[in-house]
Amino acid sequence: MIRFYFHPTPNPAKVALMLEETGLAYQLIPIDTSKGEQHTPAFRAINPNGKVPAIVDTEGPGGKEARVFDSSAILLYLGEKTGRLIGSAADRSELLSWLFFIATGIGPFSGQAVHFQHAAPEKLAYAVNRYRREIERHYEVLDTHLKGREFIIGKEYSIGDISAWGWLDRAPRVLPGDTDPLTAFPNLKRWFRAIDSRPAVAKARAVGKDHAFKKEMDEETRRALFPSNYVKAAS
Repeated sequence: MIRFYFHPTPNPAKVALMLEETGLAYQLIPIDTSKGEQHTPAFRAINPNGKVPAIVDTEGPGGKEARVFDSSAILLYLGEKTGRLIGSAADRSELLSWLFFIATGIGPFSGQAVHFQHAAPEKLAYAVNRYRREIERHYEVLDTHLKGREFIIGKEYSIGDISAWGWLDRAPRVLPGDTDPLTAFPNLKRWFRAIDSRPAVAKARAVGKDHAFKKEMDEETRRALFPSNYVKAAS
C-alpha cells in the first residue's frame, strides 16, 4: 500500500497520475498546505522539506516501509518498483536528462511565474517579465524537442511525460493572457492534448475532490505557504 500525501497542486498531480496509470493501491492523505499542515512534526518526519507530494510505501525494499519525497524521486521510485513507464535501458540517459530539465526548469520557473503574477503583494514588472520569459524559453526547448515525436523520451509514454503534464496542465495560470498560452508552441500543444486525453488523467483530476481544501488567501495561508517571508519566531 502507498500512503500518498496530497494537495491539489502540480507536483502532487504528477504522482496522482502515476498511481492511476500503474494501478497501485494507495491511501490518499490530504495535506492542506494553506493551513500549514505540511509544517507539522508528523509530516516533517516524512518530508523534512515540508512540501508535498510525499509517499510512504508500506511494502518498500526488503519489505520495510520506505518514505520518498519530491515528485521526481517518487516517479522514479514507483517506475522502478513496478517496472513501468521508465523506458528501456537505452533510454535512461534521456529519461534522466528530461526529468531533471522539468524538475529544475519548468517546475520552479512556473512556480515563480505564478507567485509573482498571482500571489505577490506587489506586481514587480522585472520579476514577472523574468519568469514569464524563462517559462517561454523552456516551453520552446520542449516544443523543439517534440517536433516529429509522440512522447518526450523514446517511443513510449513515460514518467517524463507525466512529469511535464503536471505543470503544462497549469499553463493558463503560469502564462495568463487573452489566448491559449500553448498556441505559440504547436508541438507542445499537440503533445499535451494527447497526454491529457488519457483515461488515467481524468481519474487523476478527481483525486482529492471530496476533500474541502482551504482556498482563502489570508494571513494564515501566506504564512503557511511562504514562511521564509517572515521572521522566524524565537524558540
